[in-house]
Amino acid sequence: MRLKGKVAVVTGAARGIGRAIALRLGHEGARVAVVDVLEDQGYATVRLIQDVGGQAMFVPTDVSDAARCKPWWIRWSGSGAPSISWSTTPESARLRFSGDGEALWDRVLDINLKGYFLCSQAVARVMVEQGVKGRIIAVSSISSEFGGSSQAHYCASKAGINLLVKSMAISLGPYGITCNAVLPAPSRPTLTGGAGRSGRARLLVEASPLGRLGQPEDVAGRSSSLPATTQTGAPDRC
Repeated sequence: MRLKGKVAVVTGAARGIGRAIALRLGHEGARVAVVDVLEDQGYATVRLIQDVGGQAMFVPTDVSDAARCKPWWIRWSGSGAPSISWSTTPESARLRFSGDGEALWDRVLDINLKGYFLCSQAVARVMVEQGVKGRIIAVSSISSEFGGSSQAHYCASKAGINLLVKSMAISLGPYGITCNAVLPAPSRPTLTGGAGRSGRARLLVEASPLGRLGQPEDVAGRSSSLPATTQTGAPDRC
């Protein structure tokens, strides 16, 4: 219960890595704001946290909408400012680069990059105002460094997060707020549909030193992270 009394905000917490992170924080005693646009899965995450004795509430929010990225903590009266902010922003629909994909490009960049900027900015403002030495963390992707087939939009959004996090760390470091990005490789739940059934998953397993794909819990910290595929970027002035 090392996070007892802390307030945590987790975006993209309705499923996958975001859900695993929210569960881990709730298990450690934090009061968790489960932020997502997917209501059924979001409420399911809240129930899972409550089942292990944690406290949580669901906050339906479109992170790409600046007007909806402000009032999270108001509904947590008496809890103070968030101490922890995790953003997963997992939008990754595939895009054929030579095709007509402007609408999909805008959607992915709005959710993954703009959404992370808006959410982090909103939380950081309250942390600074209330003197909270908090933690702001983003789930980026190993694809942000290596690119990927049919993922130009996704890779660009995650690469943008990497540099945004470094800039945030420089800006917020003097206030005692650290900013970091975690760069996981593809995990089992993210390889859905044809990608999960194809030889791609087998090749990824063969390339992993542990001989397996990652799991959401690896990022959340419940089990050992994959040493060669899960990285943490810690800016100089963190």
